[in-house]
Amino acid sequence: MTFAVDSTALDLLFREAHTAHAFTDEPVTDEQVQTIYDLIKIAPTAFNQSPLRITVVRTPEARQRLVQHMAEGNQDKTVVAPLAVILSADAEFHEELPRLFPAFPAAKDAFFSERSVREQSAVLNAAMQAAYFILGIRALGLAAGPMNGIDHAGIQKEFLDEDHIPLMVVNIGKPAANGYFPRSPRLDYAEVSATV
Repeated sequence: MTFAVDSTALDLLFREAHTAHAFTDEPVTDEQVQTIYDLIKIAPTAFNQSPLRITVVRTPEARQRLVQHMAEGNQDKTVVAPLAVILSADAEFHEELPRLFPAFPAAKDAFFSERSVREQSAVLNAAMQAAYFILGIRALGLAAGPMNGIDHAGIQKEFLDEDHIPLMVVNIGKPAANGYFPRSPRLDYAEVSATV
């Protein structure tokens, strides 16, 4: 099979990419985070909605506030990572739809007037954007350490508000030489696919 990108890009984004658990002390800049977002913001979502929100946890004080809401195994690596971000879903994303989906400005009220519907759509589409965000990190030559071992309610109360639903925390940086665990197995295509 021939790919549209070269083997180096495939390795960087997929085949050789791992979840990083340790990083060098090289900083991650605000410009790098913006570059990542500017790359991934054009990824597809339903109705072109853009519910992903990024909270950059940069100061040591904020980092300590964050780690108290994380599983014990995720705390130390988050304290020392060059950067940690909280990715969340904005349940009020629909307010931007008239601008983001000009083909059907009424979608805001026609489909998303109920809070429960908005929350479900926000979480699904922000999760898709979060996956692209991880690919964007890799495309910049950095490594991502996404974690869901968090106290979602605690992080929401500490950093966000009731309209922002925490999805995950992602540590970002240049991977250390010992920054990866061995790759775990994956399911084969035949185990996950069906033809109807």
